[in-house]
Amino acid sequence: MSLTLDEARRRAAQLSGVSYELALDVRATEAFRSVVTVRFHSAGGDTFLELHRAETVTMTVDGVGVDPAYDGNRILLDGLAAGRHEVVVDARMRYVTDGEGLHTFTDPVDGERYVGAYLGLNITQRLFACFDQLDLKAPITVRVTADPSWTVLSNGRALGDGGFATTPPIPCDQLTVVAGPYHSVRWEYGGRPMGWHARRSLAAALDRDVGELRRITEACYDHYAVIFTEPFPFDSYDQVFVPDLNWGAMENPGCVTVNEFLLPRERVTDDDRRRRAMVIAHEMSHMWFADLVSPVWWEDAWLNESFADYMGFQVAETGAGYPGTRVSFEARFKPDSLIADRRRSTHPVAPAAGEVPDVDTAATIFDQISYGKGNAVIRQLVTWLGERDFLAGVNAHLTRHRFANATLDDLLSALDAASPRDVRGWARVWLRQSGHDTIRVARSGDVPVLVRDGIRPHRFTVTAYTPQLVPAGSRLVDLADEPLELPEWAGLAVVPNAHGETFARIDLDPISYEAVSHHLASLPDPLVRANLWSAALDLDLLARQLPHETSPTLISAALDRTRRHLVQRALPPPEVPAALAVIAAACAADTEPDEQRAVALAHGLSWSTSDQELLRRWLDTGETAAGVRLDPELRWPVIHRLAELGGLDAAGIEAERRRDGTAAGDLGAATALAARPSAGAKSAAWAEMSTDPTISVRRFQALAAGLWSLSQPSLTGPYVDAYFEAAPSLAERGQAFAAAVGRAFPAFPLSAEQSDRFRQALDGEVPTVLRRLWSDEWDDRWSPAAI
Repeated sequence: MSLTLDEARRRAAQLSGVSYELALDVRATEAFRSVVTVRFHSAGGDTFLELHRAETVTMTVDGVGVDPAYDGNRILLDGLAAGRHEVVVDARMRYVTDGEGLHTFTDPVDGERYVGAYLGLNITQRLFACFDQLDLKAPITVRVTADPSWTVLSNGRALGDGGFATTPPIPCDQLTVVAGPYHSVRWEYGGRPMGWHARRSLAAALDRDVGELRRITEACYDHYAVIFTEPFPFDSYDQVFVPDLNWGAMENPGCVTVNEFLLPRERVTDDDRRRRAMVIAHEMSHMWFADLVSPVWWEDAWLNESFADYMGFQVAETGAGYPGTRVSFEARFKPDSLIADRRRSTHPVAPAAGEVPDVDTAATIFDQISYGKGNAVIRQLVTWLGERDFLAGVNAHLTRHRFANATLDDLLSALDAASPRDVRGWARVWLRQSGHDTIRVARSGDVPVLVRDGIRPHRFTVTAYTPQLVPAGSRLVDLADEPLELPEWAGLAVVPNAHGETFARIDLDPISYEAVSHHLASLPDPLVRANLWSAALDLDLLARQLPHETSPTLISAALDRTRRHLVQRALPPPEVPAALAVIAAACAADTEPDEQRAVALAHGLSWSTSDQELLRRWLDTGETAAGVRLDPELRWPVIHRLAELGGLDAAGIEAERRRDGTAAGDLGAATALAARPSAGAKSAAWAEMSTDPTISVRRFQALAAGLWSLSQPSLTGPYVDAYFEAAPSLAERGQAFAAAVGRAFPAFPLSAEQSDRFRQALDGEVPTVLRRLWSDEWDDRWSPAAI
């Protein structure tokens, strides 16, 4: 049952002074015991606690045992008198394998078991009975009974015997408990215990990287201590690499959970390091925006995510010392946000509360608008206001609402007081309205003229170049209603928003585009190249410029966008093989002897080539022709492609799985087995995806990645219809699984008949999260949005 905005408002008006004491027993392997004592003040009347699908429930109210009025989702609390109350709920609940609740995972390397409370929007009720909404923040006291040999972590400082210090008031969705035989590295900094933790089988990888991880943590901590006047809000800070997390990381106060993909088993590239530094900075910034100050309702979730996404990239680059992090945002994330803002499902960065009527709808706005566009819009706000006024307003906001809840209007009031500019007017067009502007380069004779098609004021860097893209000048400009002539750059190529300060589509004139199409890779500034790859990418540009591009970040981003938006969605099916051949040729034309660049090109070649002999040679020798070692992150894509082409059978895949021996290897093998060009392989993959009620999100995704093979339209055709029929019922399992089902959409262009059947499925009864993802697929495939 989806909590509605009206229900949340009524309950928040009725209740206050909420606190929780939670005792968990995680020693059993099939189910766990959850005992919570909920104390609160009521204004009187009826209310309810959420508790999702408990197997058994007993309850006392104010010390008196009662028969709980429980329907599997809510426990009714009828006729409460005005005053203070205490409710104790003792429940037996099942572990989950979909990353929503108390997740269980057994490591195939050593057989060790791990459990983790992966909470978030509408999920806390899968761990204990609670008032599952943001604005009933509460102190939480946790005690965990577990195997005495395990490490147990939670939000508060550990007190011994499984107990933890009571947290300050936090939203209950930000609670976490992590338990298992973790390998830990601990230290103290800033007067707080800190730690990095990973599964025992990943101890070598953690020990390899922990010096860098500790340095990033301390650098971010020091940076935030300078820019924020509110001190770090919590008494400890652990960061835990956990298995099967559905997010990149989760900002649990004092105990951040981090997806294990950020701890590679072998090779760690500079891109890996930048991404990891960004995530560390992002999650630590949440300790202020999300944890110290939280939204009242989910329409302001962007205040958490946009701010943290901006801070993540900014602080990783300027505070933690990872140059090029902003390049990765401009190349990888902003282009997808621009596409998302042209879909029918787009929404304002800051929607009105009424536009998010329930938590199912709220789940759909944790998207590229709230993250990528929000990041870019915050950056434009900082550029427009100036960093000093921006931080003055932010700090006033954080102090005024510490350990409480706040709205966009509260933040705007603080920014308005700190700046002479019209912040509310800026917010009306940037935050409250969806869509984006286009900045065009026009000409008056040979004089370049910047023209804004849209409604927003922009401040950005514009740069001029010779026809060979030699820099000729650069300056910061403001662009609004009136076109801006640049007579000093007559006859030159012009690149607006060269450094990415604003969020807008860029439309180059023929003179500028001609220079870019022939000389893009020769530009010395990777940030400008990132924005031009985004503005001008097509298959011809990729073929001409990718062999000369020196940045592994930009190579990977260009290949990823070409694959997802052009090859898998936009091209007519008969044109796909030729497009793959063009991509493979560009990846094979390695003109720069740089290892990390060669790694990026090898990854592109691994999915685009049809040369079985080449792939077999890579597997047999353990390296590419350029000498790139096949670590697991590269070896499994090679195995996938070779199996897809018919060059590796089940026995060969099983040998590779045994050779790997890890959970990641099991998933890689599942993908490769599903990719084999046989009816039996497709049938087995679909049967497991569609009939196993306990299949994990990661295994479902792995099977889908192999099932939908670009080179096998005749084999996969029957399962397209089966997917459209089964997906709505599969999506009922939960929000995370619904998202996995939606993202498991056939990863190749559909025929006209398949498109018609997709339209019919979309017109039927489809759960909210799945409908949003399917709607986006429709727009990406049949709308004019470019890659």
